[in-house]
Amino acid sequence: MKPVKVLSLSALLGSALVLGACSDDAETGATTDEGTEGGGEQLQGEIAIDGSSTVYPIAEAVAEEFMLEQPDVQVTVGLSGTGGGFEKFIAGETQFSNASRPIKDEESQALADAGIEFTELQLAYDGLSVVVNKDNDWVDQLTVDELKKMWVDNGTAVKWSDVREGWPEEEIKFYSPGTDSGTYDYFNEVILEDAQINKTATLSEDDNVLVQGVTGDANAIGYFGYAYYLENKDNIKVVPIVNEAGEAVEPNAETIESGEYAPLSRPLFTYVSNAAIADEEAVAAYAQFTLENAAALAEDVGYVSLPEEKYTEQLETIEGLK
Repeated sequence: MKPVKVLSLSALLGSALVLGACSDDAETGATTDEGTEGGGEQLQGEIAIDGSSTVYPIAEAVAEEFMLEQPDVQVTVGLSGTGGGFEKFIAGETQFSNASRPIKDEESQALADAGIEFTELQLAYDGLSVVVNKDNDWVDQLTVDELKKMWVDNGTAVKWSDVREGWPEEEIKFYSPGTDSGTYDYFNEVILEDAQINKTATLSEDDNVLVQGVTGDANAIGYFGYAYYLENKDNIKVVPIVNEAGEAVEPNAETIESGEYAPLSRPLFTYVSNAAIADEEAVAAYAQFTLENAAALAEDVGYVSLPEEKYTEQLETIEGLK
């Protein structure tokens, strides 16, 4: 254990240094034994997480902070999309599955068939952000009907002038998350309404590919999580969306949390195996750490925290699974 080695080295330099160190430890309440008062219990193990690329920035931040406190626990975070993450969760390859939409009935049934009981944890709120190129000076806002007109495939190329009179007669270039993405699922539900997405759209599970596509074409439009917009806001332009009240609203922390940015505000989730929490001390500690730090870390990476009581309620649920 590293602290013990340091004290042994000090002893070689003289007993006075050892006594000084012991005196300091006594005053501060620190000890050199791992798992005692000074540093908390040191855990070991491996934790596998996969799923939503939208949730990935939060999950990555949580993992990094946790491993600083628990260096003997190896946490890996993948981003194969919400659907891809659930496939791995069902196969028993992961203990956590990140999702930017609620679990589907068929996924829940597949987990039941595999004998995997799970708990849904909400982490933060997101505002799915519709973005265009910085040089686009004609789009000032969009309605849900206009979004649907643009994105639903009608068998022909869609021009900006087809959406609104006076806009350029230039073909629109579409950039969308892939079909394994919870962000795609959410957009499909509230905008496409299960219709075929425009077949000319570039689909990718990697939101950075979408950002690059929009920044590289003046006639491009795309959508992804709010954090990715914030990260790239100097290079792209977010589009206000007209809500049910007829107000054009831009996504930000206040409008996302209040639900004013509708219908594109949504919660973000992680799902955890109940058995893993009960059987693996590191997993239980990680779930607790996630909920204790999700509010701050979510806001650090560009999402919106939940009310404090929601995190507290979920921490009690995790405690009951141990």
